[in-house]
Amino acid sequence: MRTARTAAALIAVVALAAGCSSSGGKGDAKDGDGGGGGKAAGTPRLKIAMVTHSGEGDTFWDIVQNGAKEAAKKDNVEFLYSNDKEGKGQAELVQTAIDKKVDGIVVTLAKPEAMKTVLGKAKAAGIPVVTINSGGEFSTPFGALSHIGQDESVAGEAVGDELTKRGRKKALCVIHEQGNVSLEQRCAGVKKTFDGTVENLNVDGTNAPGSQSSISAKLQAAKDIDAVVTLGAPIAAYSVKAKEDADSKAEIDTFDLNAEVVKRLKAGEVGFAVDQQPYLQGYLAIDELWLYRTNANVLGGGKPVLTGPAVVTEKDVPKLEKYTARGTR
Repeated sequence: MRTARTAAALIAVVALAAGCSSSGGKGDAKDGDGGGGGKAAGTPRLKIAMVTHSGEGDTFWDIVQNGAKEAAKKDNVEFLYSNDKEGKGQAELVQTAIDKKVDGIVVTLAKPEAMKTVLGKAKAAGIPVVTINSGGEFSTPFGALSHIGQDESVAGEAVGDELTKRGRKKALCVIHEQGNVSLEQRCAGVKKTFDGTVENLNVDGTNAPGSQSSISAKLQAAKDIDAVVTLGAPIAAYSVKAKEDADSKAEIDTFDLNAEVVKRLKAGEVGFAVDQQPYLQGYLAIDELWLYRTNANVLGGGKPVLTGPAVVTEKDVPKLEKYTARGTR
């Protein structure tokens, strides 16, 4: 029932986004002003901040920002982006947004306990909040309008099912940010539905050489690992190289999509990817806050709006290449 409701809400939202968008693709939005061509909405100018837990070099958040900037351009919104991979730093950035008296805040809840107090301050200040991507179960308790993203446990279960279907027996689940609740939920979901065994490996996703070395060492030590599941697109690239270094025959599979992953799907270096549509997360979050401020709308009636998961294989490459190349998928 819940899945049906959230799916129906998403269909309605996607239709709205398609009907309202002034243009597709990256556009020419600029940091800090949501600028670029196209006619903006005639509604009053708003200022909306997005604060994420992104680490350095994570291309996933570039795609989220591209969606947010396109919506900001359409909605006559000044878009302010900041990030910190540490929960304390992220909370401080949210406080900065509150001090600037922004009209709305988009935030991720990868480390939810660090965000609870400051989101309470946002609510007390009358600033509406939309959560995206991670920590969806904390969104309503922390006072947000709604959550936009995928159910991480369900996404992990989809990966477990796919690994079973592919006949895999032992999987390595690579967690690239220790303490991130969403990443832990993904690996737990894989374990729940996979007929084989799953072992977790923690690496520092912002340290490419270190991550590659750790994965390679694990594959050398455990030759029976026949699947490596990475939880972010950049880690998939490290794992492909680690597999070569270890002379392993493990299949590399990943959560999230970008141009590099699509190339590797096409080359047969990655078996499948799980797409949660980050562009849509950024776009809908800005659009929801604009709709709330200008028309008192709440997407999904306050229930989670799902943007994934969808399993992508080499068969999907032809229709996705041009979109990943322009940074919208």
